[in-house]
Amino acid sequence: MKQIIECVPNYSEGRDKEKMEKILDCFRGKEGIKLLDYSNDINHNRMVVTLVGEYEPLKNAVVESVGKAVELIDLNQHEGQHPRMGAVDVIPFIPIKNATMEECIELSKEVGREIAEKYDFPVFLYEKSATAPHRENLAAIRKGEFEGMAEKIHEPEWRPDFGPAERHATAGTVAVGARMPLVAYNINLNTNRLDIATNIAKKIRHINGGFRFVKAMGVDLEDRGIVQVSINMTDFTRTALYRVFETVKFEAQRWGITIAGSEIVGLVPLAAIVDTAEYYLGLENFSIDQVLEAKL
Repeated sequence: MKQIIECVPNYSEGRDKEKMEKILDCFRGKEGIKLLDYSNDINHNRMVVTLVGEYEPLKNAVVESVGKAVELIDLNQHEGQHPRMGAVDVIPFIPIKNATMEECIELSKEVGREIAEKYDFPVFLYEKSATAPHRENLAAIRKGEFEGMAEKIHEPEWRPDFGPAERHATAGTVAVGARMPLVAYNINLNTNRLDIATNIAKKIRHINGGFRFVKAMGVDLEDRGIVQVSINMTDFTRTALYRVFETVKFEAQRWGITIAGSEIVGLVPLAAIVDTAEYYLGLENFSIDQVLEAKL
């Protein structure tokens, strides 16, 4: 590929394998794109897909996948720990190689316009593609979720950028945009008390006075009998993973609780891991250029 643009669409289905496979088939065997990774979570009831490709092939595959999700997913029957407003909840485009943020913004607008026209699906532009400051933050758009969007979408300040000003009866709405790389990072706690995870999430997220580039919420992992602080690191170069981990660990100690473990959902930039290793190993004068795979 001469040009590489990353896309990380999130689908509101993490339990039905047959439905997930049908969505993933939209990305398999297509020239000009590559399916890099996908992961599903039964508690979140959500699937996160990571793919890369060139402008046109990527656009066509993503639009096709939206049609399949609209066909298969009924949010009236959907339950999960993760907030959601659409069968396809969010579609971000990220410039990786020989691609600019401006191109990703234009791509997001073309995708938004096409899925609105093809599937009668309301589309909000967010992050770098946002048409107004109050639409930049995905959480602000998604507030009220699928259920609340039935009324919210009629408010003048929340009219969709593309498509009808009416929530799709089964598929809801979707946010499409362009952004920088994001790290989906979750920290699990050795307790089943959701209120503690929610309290810690409030302490670390920017909207409540925490770290500038952190979004977080508490999640109940019912199948494991523990809770999770689910985190989106929107700029790991300015708020490091290890700093958030240590803060969650510190806050958990107030309740005599320890960390059960942590996880990264989807793919992560090598620099984020190197930065964390550098901190915990106390490496002096270390550079990512010393990583063999980075040199290769």
